[in-house]
Amino acid sequence: MIEAFGLTKRYGAKTAVDGISFSALPGVVTGFLGPNGAGKSTTMRMIVGLDRPSDGHVTVNGKPYEQHRAPLHEVGALLDAKAVHTGRSALNHLLAMAATHGIGRKRVNEVIAITGLESVARKRVGGFSLGMGQRLGIATALLGDPATLILDEPVNGLDPEGVIWVRTLARQLAAQGRTVFLSSHLMSEMAQTADHIIVLGRGKVIANAPVADIIALSTGTAVRVRTPDVVRLGQVLTGDGATIVAAGEPNVITVTGLTAARIGELSAAAAVVLHELTPASGTLEDAYLKLTEDSVEYHAGTVGTEAVR
Repeated sequence: MIEAFGLTKRYGAKTAVDGISFSALPGVVTGFLGPNGAGKSTTMRMIVGLDRPSDGHVTVNGKPYEQHRAPLHEVGALLDAKAVHTGRSALNHLLAMAATHGIGRKRVNEVIAITGLESVARKRVGGFSLGMGQRLGIATALLGDPATLILDEPVNGLDPEGVIWVRTLARQLAAQGRTVFLSSHLMSEMAQTADHIIVLGRGKVIANAPVADIIALSTGTAVRVRTPDVVRLGQVLTGDGATIVAAGEPNVITVTGLTAARIGELSAAAAVVLHELTPASGTLEDAYLKLTEDSVEYHAGTVGTEAVR
């Protein structure tokens, strides 16, 4: 379990993390989201004792990270996959890490197998691709068989098979009762992996809820309606405050501002036949963009025609 209480980090006049409090629970995959500069990496570094909080505190499995006598058995972290001696082989890197905690060769071989590194285990890390470096970082995080995993952008550089593997691994680890805390900029992947989402914006928590709740609270309701009498139904629904948008298909409209149940009631009262009435749920990406629209520090501009010639 990870518990943060009023966690704050200042760098001179800049406040990177501003009094945040949250919990990441065992048995749950907790997604940690936010725009660049929101404070995610700083928060993760404070969790594992790499940065000292200016105020507040954070514990892992009931203690500050530095108070654990064998921290690799408590929390495994992937914060920077490049933080490896490039002249070492993957095997020797893992053996060196294992030696700090009295972990045997058997466990080293196990994590090599789990992460698919068997064929490159004796190769120097300096020649690894980005994806293989990520796998080695995950292997290092798993080395102590920890109760808590912290993974920062674990699918970065992985091919589609690797992305699915990380998703499956995260779900399996949570199913074993472990705490899984991970960040990603891939919203579609996070929607399939995480149970709970924490969103940071400008150093503050702006959302902290199950994935479904965040989507429901942050996106408007939309209902797909198919009827042979689009004009008549449109008049009835707009009279009740709905907004109608043509869906680009014959006899189909998208309705916002009314629930599917209300649309059905109004169409029945007006004797309008319905062939389809389907609530269209929003996506995590939609919700994320809406939540963070005022928290993005760096906005991209558009490229004019002349600029690309």
